[in-house]
Amino acid sequence: MVFHKCVCSYVPPYVIGSLARRGSVTERGQARITAQQGKLSREVRRDKPVKMHEILASAGAASAGAARAGAASVTAAAAGSAGREVWDSAHTWDQRKTLVRAEGAAATPDPDVNLVYDSAGVVRKFYKEQLDRNSIDNLGMNLVLNVHFGTNYMNAFWDGDEMTFGDGDGAIFTSFARSLDVIAHELAHGVTQFTANLDYNSQSGALNEHFSDVFGTAVTQFAENQEAGDADWLIGNEIMGPTLFGESLRSMMAPGTAYDNTLMGKDPQPAHMSNYYAGPADNQGVHINSGIPNRAFYLVATDIGTPRAAAVWYHALQNLWATANFADAVDVIVASARVLTQSGKAPLGTTQSVRSAFRDVGL
Repeated sequence: MVFHKCVCSYVPPYVIGSLARRGSVTERGQARITAQQGKLSREVRRDKPVKMHEILASAGAASAGAARAGAASVTAAAAGSAGREVWDSAHTWDQRKTLVRAEGAAATPDPDVNLVYDSAGVVRKFYKEQLDRNSIDNLGMNLVLNVHFGTNYMNAFWDGDEMTFGDGDGAIFTSFARSLDVIAHELAHGVTQFTANLDYNSQSGALNEHFSDVFGTAVTQFAENQEAGDADWLIGNEIMGPTLFGESLRSMMAPGTAYDNTLMGKDPQPAHMSNYYAGPADNQGVHINSGIPNRAFYLVATDIGTPRAAAVWYHALQNLWATANFADAVDVIVASARVLTQSGKAPLGTTQSVRSAFRDVGL
């Protein structure tokens, strides 16, 4: 099977664009560099299909190369063992520059390295224990994580092979490597890549972002032992620096309310199909319109519990296809609710809860 790589960034392009227009001189410059680097990354990855075995082979080759280059006493895990590899970009624009911590290695003096290592372990544990999935590709794919990418880089991204984290500027955004939510969200793009392989544009792209928000929040609630009613349902609040502390990037509970300030502008997410964004920006609204199915998931999760809702969505993800739209997703998620109810993995009433939630958002 052939999978297509996409560069999926955590901070939406319209937020970076707003910072590039409205920030201080320093903030504007850093936002523009972030936007330009994102553009370059997309150009490199565009239209380059990748096969699963090639990913595993290239990961193994890169790890072996780093070991030969003398990554002091750090030995990379064998490819396909679901091992973690943390690489230090050392404020360059290079990925896999220096391997600084691999699976089973001791903690380092760098808190970003240790936090991203630990968070990747939580994500791996969630998929194994909650969804019986063996890493991102379900075949033990190694989790490759690059920290300290660029200088004050204001984003994080999944590029089809690995995760990369900027340090933020320290004022608007803090280090992306220190947020479990960021890591869970971006690695979920990998899960989507190896299942439905949803195209990253229009409604299929919005579903791609939606599933990352679903599993990102499910991982966070799993890690913090939260019930759905206790969670904040915010996406991105962990990376807000002192300038915008208290804001967020998205709200699954109330799309359109995550932020409203002079730097970022106003959250454009709709919570209902009546306000659907049909413009060309943001790959035809992949981050913007994800608010609609996000709200539906929130409603189901608060009704039957986040773990059960996530199980329904995960079952559905494996039965979707690259060009699936919102209507397709509704049909498949409802069908998954029926299947899991029949097997006893979802409570009676789940199918009705799912249908009701989608009706509430106009689907």
